[in-house]
Amino acid sequence: MQSTLSKKAVNPAKKESKKGEAAQSVSAFSILGRELMRDKMALVSLIILVGITLTVTIIPLFINEEYLMRVDLFNLNQAPSAAHWLGTNHSGQDVLGVLIVGARNSLTLTILVTILTGAFGVLFGLVSGYFGEHVDNVMMRIVDFFNILPTLVIVIVFVVIVDFSFLNMMFILSVFAWTGIARLIRSRTLAEKELEYVQASKTLGTPSLKIMFREVFPNILPLVIVQMTLSLSSNVGLETGLSFLGFGFPLETPSLGSMLRAATNPTVMQNRWWVWLPALALIFVLMLSINNVGQCLKRATDSRQRRG
Repeated sequence: MQSTLSKKAVNPAKKESKKGEAAQSVSAFSILGRELMRDKMALVSLIILVGITLTVTIIPLFINEEYLMRVDLFNLNQAPSAAHWLGTNHSGQDVLGVLIVGARNSLTLTILVTILTGAFGVLFGLVSGYFGEHVDNVMMRIVDFFNILPTLVIVIVFVVIVDFSFLNMMFILSVFAWTGIARLIRSRTLAEKELEYVQASKTLGTPSLKIMFREVFPNILPLVIVQMTLSLSSNVGLETGLSFLGFGFPLETPSLGSMLRAATNPTVMQNRWWVWLPALALIFVLMLSINNVGQCLKRATDSRQRRG
């Protein structure tokens, strides 16, 4: 009888704890949204990002890529006109169509890499920070090992050795891009696990996995969103850089970086700006917009830097 009464006394406390966690999570997201609305530059950047993403996602559905990538000997290096708004390249391909399809390929790859590395980094950081001691020591040595590796050189070597495919490229880029978010989540988890709500859950005998993913994770979710947004910008730069150097998407698969590769030809650089400048402008707008949104979200997580 006494144990039954104690269980009934504990259950309301659990319900109140869950309500508090939900309210805290909602409050964190409302702060992010409020900060975004106050930062007009970040809000415009977000609208631009959504617009670009929708454009490069929807329009390629109506483009015949095989027809687009054919070589047209009668339209080589044509300047912008009514027929070709951004002109044609050295193969007679419509630059606007190649730009849209290339942006879709680049964004799809970088978004998937960001999601994959973010998920693994969060899981790694949560486990390392929550269990601490020897587990944390071993896992952080693994992170240190990956951090001292010459990442760009190793990525280039793997890209050369392995036959190109979208999945291979995604996996190679993801292997070395998760350590930053893992360290950040680990440090935040170390602080969170010392708070009263975690200690109370441990006292009640709540399983560790449940504490990590149902109690600690919701409280660090805004930080995860901020870090993944900033990581997306760096991943866009990494992909376009590799493609520009010839170690990313092959020539027959358009991407923003492969379009920039045409600028290595002095004649194209000086006299055929329409071949490479639109890709450069789109990369600049993408990275600037992502960075503006990321900095706004980062500021929202720090009460001393918020605009209101």
